[in-house]
Amino acid sequence: MDGYQASHRGVSDLKDEHRIPQRSEVRSCAYLNNIVEQDHGTVKSRTGPILGFKRFANTSIVISGIELIAKLRKGQCNVARLIKRAPGDIHDLWMAVLVA
Repeated sequence: MDGYQASHRGVSDLKDEHRIPQRSEVRSCAYLNNIVEQDHGTVKSRTGPILGFKRFANTSIVISGIELIAKLRKGQCNVARLIKRAPGDIHDLWMAVLVA
């Protein structure tokens, strides 16, 4: 979580109400929100030139594709595991990545 104190208070209240496990560890970073917002920069830069999406389904497909490419570039997707799961051509691999 970021350094916002109300968030920490909310987590402690949820622990008191037994809605989340007591052993849950809360890690705090004052600039965590900045890290998350940096990831959205690629999506914003790719969708900026588009004048607007007409349907929500198309929007979600395009944005999930942009995020998938970003994950692949960062190495956050284990492609070796997917190749074992989807032996075949590149289409099978792509479908396995989309499902994962």
